[in-house]
Order: sequence, then structure tokens, then C-alpha cells
Amino acid sequence: MKIEKIIKSTLAMDNAKKVILNVIYTQHVIGDKFNEILKPYDISGEQYNVLRILRGQKGTPANMSIIQERMLAKNSNTTRLIDKLLLKELVTRKVCPANRRKIEVLITQKGLDILTELEPEVNSHEQLFASNLNSEELIQLNTLLEKYRNPKK
Repeated sequence: MKIEKIIKSTLAMDNAKKVILNVIYTQHVIGDKFNEILKPYDISGEQYNVLRILRGQKGTPANMSIIQERMLAKNSNTTRLIDKLLLKELVTRKVCPANRRKIEVLITQKGLDILTELEPEVNSHEQLFASNLNSEELIQLNTLLEKYRNPKK
């Protein structure tokens, strides 16, 4: 469905505005479906992202800086996210012995188990949204989004 119909706009829009609206609307559609998957596990998309980052560390602790730079949502409050994951016993946090100003975070077995359980659902979610595109179109869409996100100044 065209974005004008979705937002019930009767005004003519240039393509630059349509792209922005389409990207924002699509982000919300994908995010809403993703949040439905996460809801039974009582974690947010940002918390899921932190768990995936920590799993990618393969047992090596990550500090707040590493987690923050790898987050998809760069404005996330990493400390608050870690605090919530601690309460759910999905991560551990301790002071680095070599540098007491540094906090080290590790994913727990419980956190790993949740990611393992979520993996098939997340994969299905990704495939659902990719199902209308062939592999060449997916490559093209990725290329265009990467290009769009990095405008020349």
C-alpha cells in the first residue's frame, strides 16, 4: 500500500518526503512485530540487542563503551539496559580488576538460553519481511539504504 494511503494524505508529496515517511513507517511495522516476539520473554528490543552483543563477545567481558558503540540505537541508555538485564539475571556485571573505573559485563547462561530460544522466531520474522523480495532485490535494498543513510554534505 502506498504511504499516502496509509497516512490518508491528500497532498502531493515529493519523493524525498515519501522515502522518509516510508522508512519511518516501515521501521514501526517491523518493530511492532518484533516486540510481539520479545514480549513473552519480558525483554525490549534494546535489551535483546545488548544480549546479542554480549553473546558475540564469546565469553570475553564487554565494557559499557563497547556495548554502546555496537548498539543499533545509539541513544540508548546502556547503564539502564544493563541494570534491567541484571535484575532478570541475564547478565553479570563486575568491576574490572585492572581498571577499577571500568565495568565488565558478561551474558549469563540464562541469557544465552533466551537467545537460543528466540533465534527461530527472529529468523522467521526476518524471512517474513524479506519474502516479497528476491535475493537481488534484497542486495539492492541494502545498498540503497546504506547509501541513503550516508548523505554527502
